[in-house]
Amino acid sequence: MSVLDGIRARNFLVIGRVGMDLSPDPAGTRTRDASSMMVAMGGSSANIAAGLVKFGCKAALVTKVSDDAVGWYCLNQLDHYGVDRTHVHAISGECRTSLAVYETRVEEHQSVIYRNNAADFQMDIADVEAVDYSQYGALITAGTVFAAEPSRAATFRAFELARAAGLPIIFDVDYRPYSWPSAEVAADVLSRAGSMADVIVGNDEEFGFMAGGIDKGLDKARELAGSSAEIVVYKMGPEGAVTFARGEELRTGIFPVTALKPTGAGDSFMAGLLAALSEGSEMKQAVLRGSACASIVVSRPGCAPAMPDHNELEAFLTTHPGPTHV
Repeated sequence: MSVLDGIRARNFLVIGRVGMDLSPDPAGTRTRDASSMMVAMGGSSANIAAGLVKFGCKAALVTKVSDDAVGWYCLNQLDHYGVDRTHVHAISGECRTSLAVYETRVEEHQSVIYRNNAADFQMDIADVEAVDYSQYGALITAGTVFAAEPSRAATFRAFELARAAGLPIIFDVDYRPYSWPSAEVAADVLSRAGSMADVIVGNDEEFGFMAGGIDKGLDKARELAGSSAEIVVYKMGPEGAVTFARGEELRTGIFPVTALKPTGAGDSFMAGLLAALSEGSEMKQAVLRGSACASIVVSRPGCAPAMPDHNELEAFLTTHPGPTHV
């Protein structure tokens, strides 16, 4: 199965965490001044899955949650968004579902992530070997799933099983230093994962991190596109993105908005990009639709709740002046 054929099946297996997000309400409130909180589903992989379902795709999540009120909340939220949780298992013991407390503000933004002894890191090889990969078109994961064992080994095993079943592997680098034992381990593991992926999405800092310096990031992205990956998206924040695909380098801008927060953009970009490709969009159009999704999410409270559906994206594109020129 080619990469685009797998994406066009519109049925994705997503590996990685689901968690609970708390953000001070109303928007603009600092955490230290909060008297009430907005509660929402979070976690990069769960957000991507929810975003894909909003665009009419199917998505199933593979992870673990704690067998407690927070874990049950996450299970209910997956049901709410229509994400298949057949392969999401609740575990007892001292491990806990991840929790994020982040502010809906850009100036002096604070995000506090609780990942100590995280339940999702307990996903093991048995969990990924229980999946029937032939039922899906493509596998998606984000870099945080590789930050600890047994989740790291399990995800590499899932890559092997996906490859054997003919599924393309889609990898969001998503480097979060606080999750890793050291930068050296992270660079080695994320580079290994990148070399196995067919589609790689990351920002300039993440590619630079894998290459050993931010000034080397663009060359690293170009190298991966020329050796192992079919599609590489090198994101540069307000400067737009460079996409390497089929021997071409495509430069695209962003859709400027008044941002409420900096979180959730990458997850929404991935969902929008893949949904557009699944519908047959050309590469440049798909990247721009992903960029528009990112802009929508940063202009709204929450992450999963802020993910647009097809009608919301079309309304945004119709009323927005258009992307920046690059």
